[in-house]
Amino acid sequence: MRPAGLELPVRTAVPALHRALASSGAAVLAAPPGTGKTTLVPLALAGLAEPLDGPPRRVLVAEPRRLAVRAAARRMAWLLGEQVGSRVGLTVRGERRVGPDTVVEVVTTGVLLQRLQRDPELPGVDTVILDECHERHLDADTALAFLLDVRAALRPELQLVCASATSDTAAWAELLGGAPVVEAHGVSHPVETVWAPPPRTVRPPQGTRTDPVLLEHVAATVRRALTERDGDVLCFLPGVGEIARVAGLLAVDAEVLQLHGRAPQAVQDAALAAGGRRRVVLATSVAESSLTVPGVRVVVDSGLAREPRTDHARGLAGLVTVRVSLAAARQRAGRAGREAPGTVYRCWAEVEDARAQPFPTPEIALADLTSFALQAACWGDPDAGTLALPDRPPGGAMAAARQTLGALGAVDPDGRATDRGRRIVRTGLHPRLARALLDGAAPAGSRRAAELVALLSEEPPRALGDDLLAVWRTVRDGSSDPYARRWREEVRRLDDGGGGRTALSDEAAAGLVVALAHPERIARARGADGPYLMASGTAAELGPGSRLGGAEWLAVAVADRPAGSHSARVLRAVALDEATARRAGAALVTEQDEVYWSVRRGEIVARRVARLGAVELTEQPLARPAPALVRAALLDGLGREGVGTLLSWPAAAAGLRERLAFLHRAIGAPWPNVSDAALLAAADDWLEPELSRARRRADLARIDTAAALQRLLPWAGGEAGRLDELAPERIAVPSGSRIRVDYSGERPVLAAKLQELFGWQAAPALAGGRAPLTVHLLSPAGRPAAVTGDLASFWREGYRAVRAELRGRYPRHPWPEDPAGAEPTRRTNPRR
Repeated sequence: MRPAGLELPVRTAVPALHRALASSGAAVLAAPPGTGKTTLVPLALAGLAEPLDGPPRRVLVAEPRRLAVRAAARRMAWLLGEQVGSRVGLTVRGERRVGPDTVVEVVTTGVLLQRLQRDPELPGVDTVILDECHERHLDADTALAFLLDVRAALRPELQLVCASATSDTAAWAELLGGAPVVEAHGVSHPVETVWAPPPRTVRPPQGTRTDPVLLEHVAATVRRALTERDGDVLCFLPGVGEIARVAGLLAVDAEVLQLHGRAPQAVQDAALAAGGRRRVVLATSVAESSLTVPGVRVVVDSGLAREPRTDHARGLAGLVTVRVSLAAARQRAGRAGREAPGTVYRCWAEVEDARAQPFPTPEIALADLTSFALQAACWGDPDAGTLALPDRPPGGAMAAARQTLGALGAVDPDGRATDRGRRIVRTGLHPRLARALLDGAAPAGSRRAAELVALLSEEPPRALGDDLLAVWRTVRDGSSDPYARRWREEVRRLDDGGGGRTALSDEAAAGLVVALAHPERIARARGADGPYLMASGTAAELGPGSRLGGAEWLAVAVADRPAGSHSARVLRAVALDEATARRAGAALVTEQDEVYWSVRRGEIVARRVARLGAVELTEQPLARPAPALVRAALLDGLGREGVGTLLSWPAAAAGLRERLAFLHRAIGAPWPNVSDAALLAAADDWLEPELSRARRRADLARIDTAAALQRLLPWAGGEAGRLDELAPERIAVPSGSRIRVDYSGERPVLAAKLQELFGWQAAPALAGGRAPLTVHLLSPAGRPAAVTGDLASFWREGYRAVRAELRGRYPRHPWPEDPAGAEPTRRTNPRR
């Protein structure tokens, strides 16, 4: 007799799924959460839920998360009345529970990738089920692409099922070569939506920071739901920190459970089993589709989720808090109607859905692609150009990944995987961490290298502080909390026992291993109290009260860059010395001659400098820098501080420049542009050879700029000879004086005493008649009395008022009634 637990809604779709696999070898299964696609379908395909013709078929189920692997394996084993490790087994990183009778094995997609790399044929496996494809995890997308290659080239009989909790299946069917789509329809209970926006304004999330106002509101909404509705409450929050915060705000008559990937096994078991007492389960996105939390009638949704982000330029990767997609929000709401009619409280205004994304962004579009690029290289497709991926990897992220892999020695110059690269893939670690494990084992000892890398791969709780050395000692020295147990399991997996303890101290070993993993994050303090500069060129700061304050050098293990901040924030690091920094970052150490213009000094600096990335190690003066470098630095100085500042401009040079500028404005070509920018751009034409002989700022000041400017005159066409005609330096006025013309303004100006211009009806127009001369008529004391561009008009209309005002003040100077016919003079009236 069939166990009652096997009577699940998806059973009606199993015959169609068998037919699809028999005809096509591949199928897409669309089944809503709670229908049994994760538990019943593998048992049915293996022949454990109902008899098959022939022996049981071996089924491999790939889940995106370890928590989902354990939950699915336990549930299937329970349905069969067995323990995990009998006919249903599981494998996650660091844990394998299978036996000789195992025919259904649940693994993470990461484990599946490792198996495909070791033996692409997957011997003994008849069917592979990729569960929760709709979540678009990168490992799942990669595994699907590899499996399609395997079916095409090695094992056409290998059956493949893409299982999705959504009905958006057309793209998956096309990717599988037009595979049939099998739909299972679960029992759909109505879910009432209650819009519950916060009563106060909530700041949008920044990085991993969530406004406490929202978390307080979520806690209040959970309390409201407990009073208004029956049943258990499932509350979705973006991360572990928010879960802990809301748990601390709840004072309710219910059992509060915190469900996430790092939760203790006992908490996971309690959340995934029906309980007698009313429960509040605070969960991350892990509970959206791949896990069933029984007893839930109410969902409280914060509306937030975490997505990966990578700053390739700074070498910073991490998670950020984002608004949940509409599809994910529907998945979350559906949890309330799995067993009976339910309610979802959405902690945002309904109008905000208009701005939300319809589906989650594929991880391949956001994440650090270093691991993916190495997987592709080891698969024989370094560019991932022929892989059947749902979305193509971004070119910039792939380029950054290949650069990193090249620096690690994991790929050759053509992008093909090296032996070292294949060894890195076999560790199951991110390539950076694998490099630290492999290269750190000899100097630090294999056990200590494994312990430190385990700290980097199994991130410790933030409550343990930012000093990784102190964290290491805490978890190593007998701690029995869930994190320490997971850490010790990972250490056992990573430690090959190939080396004992070395002469390095714990401090030196920790600094070396962390720096080997992230050499671009080796950081040096810029001053006594920081901040730091990382080898990547990014500034970094420690948090308030950090134990690491005062350390000159840091190996930064974890850092992020808060939104709007110019500096990275150091979340976890270890102090190290310069020798260790040089050792770990040897590939980044360079020595080069530098000749540049220092704005602070206002002078050329020439030195030989050694750097670790962007971090300066040593410098010494350069006695004889290369002339080309000096010339480039001087040009840079002229550009930064201005031609008018660094070069000397005596009156003759300044006057010539002003006349040329006037002609360029009035006529244009062939008269040269002599603005600062134009002179800098034409330095080869007018400052040579003086510029090439210059070695310092003082040499620039000694250049004869008047003579240099002569080189810019239009000599070739003969126009240079007309300079004094078109823009005369001086103009003769009626008194016989030769007055200098002022070309410093927009229009040329002639300033002369009024009495010297008697009888002058019109001043000459310059630039071949294009530019009228503006005349400033001065009093006998040389002060402006009038300005005009039309002398004849001034004598007729303006002179009378000027005469009335000034002749009493200057009685010894002539003030005739008719200035147009008077004799110009530079002299005063004779004394009587």
